[in-house]
Amino acid sequence: MAKRVQLVLTQDVKKLGRSGDLVEVAPGYARNYLLPKSMATFATPGILKQVERRRELERQRQLELKQQAQEQKAALEKAGTFNIAKQAGEKEAIFGTVTTQDVADVIQQTTGIEVDRRGITIPDIGILGTYEAEIKLHSEVTAKVNIQVVAS
Repeated sequence: MAKRVQLVLTQDVKKLGRSGDLVEVAPGYARNYLLPKSMATFATPGILKQVERRRELERQRQLELKQQAQEQKAALEKAGTFNIAKQAGEKEAIFGTVTTQDVADVIQQTTGIEVDRRGITIPDIGILGTYEAEIKLHSEVTAKVNIQVVAS
């Protein structure tokens, strides 16, 4: 049996790894596919140092993003309740619906914090009242805010 070859990926390769990963593959796979398509390079000590340095920089960047998300979470939870005005009919039923974009807009106007609407989870809102929304600010940081739907 032929021995395996160590390579560092320069691009993401499906079912093998992400850019910068150190992988062991069969020599034929490396020689015939990965190296000619510039998807990988041989693992030399210099390249391994570069990869490690990039990983450390990425780890620090992720820590900074998490820190910013925690600061935003504290600011959102400190802000209290956000009011959204909707037209209401009989028995406090609202016309239309409260969307995640409505929530993102009201947070932007009130606190100045820009929140991606795709990270907001709200319950089905059909009548006036107070509801709790979850806002995913980071993969590990989620804020809970109260939304009060009032008649306009």
